[in-house]
This record gives sequence, C-alpha cells and structure tokens, in this order.
Amino acid sequence: MNRSVRFIEALFAAALCGNLACAQPPPGVGSTNSTAAPARARGIGGGSNRPADQPVPRTDRNSQIAHEQLLEKARKGGIDVYFLGDSITRRWGATDYPEFLANWTTNFFGWNAANFGWGADLIENMLWRLENGELDGVHPKIIVVLAGINNVGSVPGGEAKVENITRGLKALVQVCQQKAANAVIILTALFPRNDNMAVIPTIDRVNDQLARMADGKKIRYLNVNDKLADRDGKLFEGISKDRLHPSLKGYQVWADGLKPIFTEILGPPARTDHAPPPTGDPSARPSRSN
Repeated sequence: MNRSVRFIEALFAAALCGNLACAQPPPGVGSTNSTAAPARARGIGGGSNRPADQPVPRTDRNSQIAHEQLLEKARKGGIDVYFLGDSITRRWGATDYPEFLANWTTNFFGWNAANFGWGADLIENMLWRLENGELDGVHPKIIVVLAGINNVGSVPGGEAKVENITRGLKALVQVCQQKAANAVIILTALFPRNDNMAVIPTIDRVNDQLARMADGKKIRYLNVNDKLADRDGKLFEGISKDRLHPSLKGYQVWADGLKPIFTEILGPPARTDHAPPPTGDPSARPSRSN
C-alpha cells in the first residue's frame, strides 16, 4: 500500500473516531489495531444502523485483548460497584489516564469499584461483553451504566433512532438484572455532546426514556446534566476538552452525583479497598495527555 492511500485511510479513521467516544487512537494513527466496527454497521457520524438490543462483538484485536483483561478483572472478584460504559466511563479508571485514575481513586476508594468501560462501544457491544462473561459471578451491589452516546452519534436522528437506543438500553438493564439480580442499577443520563449541537434533542429524548425505566429503588436514574451544561445543552467552560469526553471537572460532577447513592446503599467508604487493580488500553503508550 503506498503512502498516499495510507494517509487517506488515516484521515477517514480519524474522522470516524472523532465522532465516537473512543478510548484508543484511531486505526492507522499511533495504533496498528482498528477499533472501528464495519462501515455497514455504522451510521453517519458514529451512530449505528443495527438493532441496539442484539449483542455484537468487537472484532479488532485490541478490543479482544481488552475483553480478556476485563474477564480476568471480573474473575478476581471483590467488586461492589461495577461501572459499565464506553470510553467516557473507561478513561476515568484507566491506567493510561493517570490523572483521571487518581480522581477515580480519590472518589471511590473503599467502595470496591471496578471499571468495565471500553472505548467506542455501542450498546450492542456492551451487551455482547456482558453476555460473554464480563459480569458472570461478579455479584456487585451497584451497577453504574452510562451507555448510548455512540449510538446517538453526531448526526440528529428521529424517533426511530431514539426507539432503537431505548430498546438497547432496556436489553442492557435486563442482562444486568439476570446476571446480578440483587444489584441496584444506576442509569446515568447521557451527557451532552457538543461536536454537533443539533443532536441535543436526540440526547434529551433518550434521557427521557431512561428516566421512565427507573423505579427509584432497584433502578435509579441520575441526571447531572444541569451541572455540566446550560439549558440548551452547551457544555460549561472546563467540562470537556474535546466537546465529548469529560475533563477532571466533568468527572467530579458525575462523582458528586453518584456518591450520595453509594453511601445510601453501601454506607460510607471503608478504609480498605478490595477491587481488582485497574486496567488500561492494551495499545496505549506509557504516557498519555488528558
């Protein structure tokens, strides 16, 4: 393959990953592993044309290695709080984002929290991971879910898109209930993404559906968006550096919303923590800028 073809491929990959909540460099840019799903499954702007309630594996080698790491993390046990999501979740407790990991530890040490986020995942990819061992035998007391922003993508969608995402989120909740029947599930409202403000109404409609799933007991709904953005969905200064992923300030807003619920269910954090060690992106370089 000549250099010009590689350059064009790299530009295309960068554009695709820029529209996804990615944890890894786009394929061909600092990584030899592709993290993108086949183009036929992706909608324009990082959305998905597939049924969100049908499990789909990630086929790139980096994601497969990450899945093996998360399976090992699940087998180690000692997890009371289980975080599930894409890279918005992943980066918070990842070894390749040390500043975010320090914030994670400051907020959650003593509650035995473990991070099972993976970058660029759609809801259907998370379903596959849960169906293939990442929640088996873990028995957490709390499951924190933040899923669906990659299904929304950066192009507005109609009711069909909202309904598809809602079906996927309901399927995700059902799998969590089947595999961890005693857990309280905290459904986190999708955060505003500002790479295209036209998707804010889609995000709002998905969040409305999330709120309807909650019963206030076994399924809770947490919406911190009024502390992340104004009424129009425009992120406040300092909340995100790329208009999609939270900064430290953004993560702290999420933590401040979660901790009262954790305290209610688990009591105050203990002086020791038994969660497995954090993992990271297998393809990541030793140091990484936040």
